[in-house]
Amino acid sequence: MTNPQDDADRIRLKRLAKLQSASPSPAASTSTTPPPTTPSSTPAAAPPKPKPAPKRPAETLPAPVPVAPKKRPQAAPAQLDLPKWEEETVGRVFNVTLSKDVAEKSGWEVVWLKHLAAELESEGMQQPIRLSADIADRLLISRLELNPQSMSDDLEYLAVIASLPPQQTVFEYLVGCWKRLNVNRSIITKKNYPPVQAQQATDILEKLRDLIISYAGLTLQEPEMFPQPIGKPLGPTELLTPLLSLSALTGPLLSSSATSANTLGPAEVEPFLQDLVKRFEPDNEIDGVLGPVVNQLCFHESLFRPEGLAGGDGSWRAVISGLEALVNIKSIAVMITRLQFWNPEATPVTFERVSLLGPLLRLGVFDREWPAIANTYYSKPKDRSQADIGSSTASLRGTLKSLQSSLFNILNALVRASPDSREAVLQYFARVVSLNVRRAGMQVDPDTVASDCFMVNLQAILLRFCEPFMDANYTKIDRIDPAYYAHSSRIDLKEETRINATSEVAEQWRQKNESAAAAPPNFISDIFYLTLATNHYGYQKTISTFEDLARQYDEMNRHLEVLEGDGSWRGSPLQARVEHSINAVKTEMDKAMATQLAYTVQLADPELVFRSVGFTNFVSTWLIRHVDPKHTHPNPSLELPLPREVPESFNVLPEYIIEDIVDYHLFVVRQSPDSLELSGKNELLVWALTFLTSTWYIKNPFLKSKLVEALFYATLNWGNHRSVLAMTLNTHPMALKYLVPALMHFYIEVEQTGASSQFYDKFNSRRNIAYLFKAIWDNSTHREALKKETRTNMDKFVRFVNLMINDVTYLMDESLSDLAKIHEIQTEMEDTETFNSKPAQYRRERESALRTLERHTSGYVQLGRSTVEMLKAFTGETKEPFMVPEIVDRLAAMLDYNLDALAGPRCQNLVVKNPEKYKFNPKQLLSDIIDVYLNLSDQGEFVRAVAADGRSYRKELFERTAGIAKRRVLKSDTEIEKLLLFVVKVEEKKATLEAEEDLGEVPDEFLDPLMYTVMRDPVTLPSSQVVLDRSTIKSHLLSDAKDPFNRVPLALEDVVSNPELKQRIDAFLAERRNKNTALDKPADEIVKMDESA
Repeated sequence: MTNPQDDADRIRLKRLAKLQSASPSPAASTSTTPPPTTPSSTPAAAPPKPKPAPKRPAETLPAPVPVAPKKRPQAAPAQLDLPKWEEETVGRVFNVTLSKDVAEKSGWEVVWLKHLAAELESEGMQQPIRLSADIADRLLISRLELNPQSMSDDLEYLAVIASLPPQQTVFEYLVGCWKRLNVNRSIITKKNYPPVQAQQATDILEKLRDLIISYAGLTLQEPEMFPQPIGKPLGPTELLTPLLSLSALTGPLLSSSATSANTLGPAEVEPFLQDLVKRFEPDNEIDGVLGPVVNQLCFHESLFRPEGLAGGDGSWRAVISGLEALVNIKSIAVMITRLQFWNPEATPVTFERVSLLGPLLRLGVFDREWPAIANTYYSKPKDRSQADIGSSTASLRGTLKSLQSSLFNILNALVRASPDSREAVLQYFARVVSLNVRRAGMQVDPDTVASDCFMVNLQAILLRFCEPFMDANYTKIDRIDPAYYAHSSRIDLKEETRINATSEVAEQWRQKNESAAAAPPNFISDIFYLTLATNHYGYQKTISTFEDLARQYDEMNRHLEVLEGDGSWRGSPLQARVEHSINAVKTEMDKAMATQLAYTVQLADPELVFRSVGFTNFVSTWLIRHVDPKHTHPNPSLELPLPREVPESFNVLPEYIIEDIVDYHLFVVRQSPDSLELSGKNELLVWALTFLTSTWYIKNPFLKSKLVEALFYATLNWGNHRSVLAMTLNTHPMALKYLVPALMHFYIEVEQTGASSQFYDKFNSRRNIAYLFKAIWDNSTHREALKKETRTNMDKFVRFVNLMINDVTYLMDESLSDLAKIHEIQTEMEDTETFNSKPAQYRRERESALRTLERHTSGYVQLGRSTVEMLKAFTGETKEPFMVPEIVDRLAAMLDYNLDALAGPRCQNLVVKNPEKYKFNPKQLLSDIIDVYLNLSDQGEFVRAVAADGRSYRKELFERTAGIAKRRVLKSDTEIEKLLLFVVKVEEKKATLEAEEDLGEVPDEFLDPLMYTVMRDPVTLPSSQVVLDRSTIKSHLLSDAKDPFNRVPLALEDVVSNPELKQRIDAFLAERRNKNTALDKPADEIVKMDESA
């Protein structure tokens, strides 16, 4: 049989061998562990530094030098009895003794190592055996091997076993040793010992420290190496506990006291970690010691509780504080980025749960991930005061700010720790981007991608990383690599649409610009482009989700209105069912509002919005600088329009860069316009004008429409929001110079977007343009810019006017037609008895038709009115463009038709209940149309065109209009008189035209095939070979650049004049025409019409 003592020795030797293999060499560290000794070995070797000779301390003492003759000399330094001090210190630090008497005198608080004493005695060590650093390892192992739970036949030793703390773990004991060692180190430092003696004492302490820390590290890795109490958390958890105790705002997470002699206090955690790093950093041994601690900390159960950030004990703060303490030590920060779970392989939805920082980054307030927060802070929001809701919002925002600031500090510490850790952080960001490219999709399932909380927190952190290079003077803007997508593979753009290039062209550009020998992009470029990508896949998608919630709420509100109806269900058999449905909708609306409020907490947080606006301004400036031929914008600003040739490096950029700038501008001006006051107004204006004056730089027509939309919302006053850009539009030099031509240009361009919905899409943009024109019209500089366009770009302005007339024609026709239908249904429903006698299906259909008309009509009425206002303003400022042949006849016909609808016999059909509900103001609309007539009344061509309108013009119509204007006080007496004088001129012109046009039978070859009027300037279309009047095809091409007969693309300069046919037509007209035609007469020659007509 084997001897139990031999078995114990073998176990001890095995442990010592493992410890020795993990320890640095004596040359590398001052705190080495001596090699293990066996029972038969010779006494331990002397320390590396020999003990000083007896005379040495005296020889090294400095001679007392008096400061002044009258003063006493300095006292000599105290002498240290090193052997005695060493024995006492080793005993105090380890709390052990080799003497039974010493243990008995301490009441067995000092542990008697009986077996080690006997072992050393058997080895022939000189008696009495002194405690020294030379046998420190054996002392420590002997103490650690004691088990308070064990039984012993040695009655003499029972007192020792009984005195051991029964629930003290090995780690706690070692922490106690470490703390006592620090106390002794402090004493040595404060004593005035000779330097040589002080250094010798320090070397002994550092040797003990190294030994203690070595065993502490091994215990964290293999807690079962030595006897441990049953039922207590062991290993990494023991260091986790003091880390969690660092937060001053943490609740009672811990059951143990931080002031215990064997527990690390808050001020002791960092020094202890520093000692661990010093001992285990070589060969990355620290990974095995602290890696499990980091894992347990980052995946702490408090981070997965349903209450999340709103937990009463603030336990997540403890995790943050512990992590901050770890990353403050560079070696640990680097180690964290080497761990397996720093950037693990995972799916998009699980990554935030299995990566080390994921559980912290996913904390937030959004309802989908943390429904308890919305339920707690925003339950029944309609029943709560604004002050109450504001208090909840402020509280949650403060918590979020604390979380995001701490997370940034942690990641910033990782970035600054070493080049390797910085690369690991960038790879982490890039992994998040690559996993979530599907998040930006229209119909993405939220259960298959990262959460909104995770992505928005990450964006908030990246924005902070961007701040150092986003200075007000843009001094670092050129450090961003414009060819980053060719020089780096961090972000994959294969599935992304480019600004103005195909995927094939983009790939060719990448291959042409990539270089294996080139240095990798700098950190600024990496962060800039990663922030752009995270913004697109994360923050902007979350904003889109928030805006979808608002639309859903509006839909529920409309549904509620339908359910409540006119209340006729009350008292009927359907009352219970309808009331149940109404209550169900109200409950869902409360939930939707609570969810919206929870989203507003983070998305509208002033600090996040401020940083996002700053980043958006920076990106827009960077893009403009990219296309600026001088590459100097904004100092000085670029000249517009931009060159026709677009830089290829701009064309191949992902379209989402422009899309996100525009979308964020829209979000800010609608949700938080005041945030643009400090900075952002000028940047928004310059950004929009740059690409509205040079629209060929952007391929997507919807993005260009959003540029106008952003300007519109920024100029709009509504609710509690005041206009952000109204003053800027009327003062900024670029606006005064470029806004009017830019708006006109886009008004024309939006006619043809290439989309199947282009006919309706154009009206949204043109509504915005009309409002912008109205906002700037009182500024004489803008009006002068309009006149300049008529002088320098007459063809473009004529086309603009033509499209404006087309819009008024369509919109007025649609809106007045819909109002007439609404009048019809309302009149039918007023006869309650007859209407209720109709079948239920019929009544439902009529009610549904009415609701549909009501939704559509207000939009048409508003846009029609704003377009008429624009027409009134333009005709008041410049008349020549409206008098060209291809415009004037159509303008007159449109005005006459709408005047007949508003003032003629059919006007009674437009009488509806609550006209303000449809934004319908017939008096104002009639007044505006009268103004257009008055503006153009002195133009002979316009008089002729009105007179030639055989469809709608009637003298009686204008007389009726004058009467309405007088009774309703729409116009002054002078204006009414001017209108009647205009009618006299029209009547005379009409008589003249009738005489002129009495041509008898006209040959078909002289008639325009579209208008059936005599051609005055016949031309031949090149592809279809059809002959028609030049004015006819010119008018057609203003709206549609194709041959009307075969749809082949056609430009006006392509048509071929037909002089031979023109000569024959002129001869025909000269023969038939009455030579005595009347001319326009001046106003003073016209008899005034009776105003009472």
